[in-house]
Amino acid sequence: MIKLSGLGDRLKEARKANGYTLDDLQAITKIQKRYLAGIENEDYSMMPGSFYVRAFIKQYAEAVGLEAQEMLSLYRENESSEQMKEEEIQRSAPQLSQKAGYMKSGRMNEVLPKIITALFIIVILAVVIFLYKHQANTPKPEELETSDEITVDNNKQDEPKTDVNKDEEGKDTSAKDDEPEEPEEKPEEVPAPEQTLTQGAVNGPTTTFALEKSDTFTLSIKVKDGGESWIGVTNQNGQELLPNGARVMKNGETEELDLTDQQSARVRVGRTQFTEILVNGEPLTYPNDTVTQNIIIEYKK
Repeated sequence: MIKLSGLGDRLKEARKANGYTLDDLQAITKIQKRYLAGIENEDYSMMPGSFYVRAFIKQYAEAVGLEAQEMLSLYRENESSEQMKEEEIQRSAPQLSQKAGYMKSGRMNEVLPKIITALFIIVILAVVIFLYKHQANTPKPEELETSDEITVDNNKQDEPKTDVNKDEEGKDTSAKDDEPEEPEEKPEEVPAPEQTLTQGAVNGPTTTFALEKSDTFTLSIKVKDGGESWIGVTNQNGQELLPNGARVMKNGETEELDLTDQQSARVRVGRTQFTEILVNGEPLTYPNDTVTQNIIIEYKK
């Protein structure tokens, strides 16, 4: 791979000048060794995103004693050149699509008159068939005179009389049967108390919420399509609760956690604009637009 900016070489030389190996630098910066090697080779394909690339370069530079802003400037120059190449490719694509569009429109102009002619013929045939059927179903004058004769049935039977319900003493009980029955009274249902998720103190990137009036504590974390985010979930003792540990979750990935047995949970969110948090199915609203935030939820049973 051709190194365009020289950023990787400068960082690598500074590391060796300090007598650090990649393993030493991993222990100092807490950045995985494969990411450090990718920065030295200026290969960012395995990185979780440009946000993390800039953060890793800044930590690397500070660890080996280089000016972090200068190293980030070299990275931005390389990133800008790559974007210019992508824009040139995108400009050439519409030209090809326009040619294809011209060919399609030319074919459509040839076929359109034939379609219109066929539709016109179909409409004429439909009108002729309708008029023919209408004329065939119209009755002749002789048939109308015959159908106007009225017949009278003299053998009409008498309608049966309606029996009147009587009780043993001979009194009419039909009125009693018509009286509506009184509805049975049902016990009133007492609605269960609704849970409350209340925002508390905001201390820098950390915000505390209180979950009350709930018998369960479930947490749903989803990364929206088109993005990715670093996610970590720990309990009151600092124990990691995610099944596969804290990590970068990809777009569309979801984790469901049952934390009913926990007193509290701390959620570390790397990119809030791509991360959705639901507590017992209720969406949690971030207190501000800060990209990286810590959300602490205290479960008060």
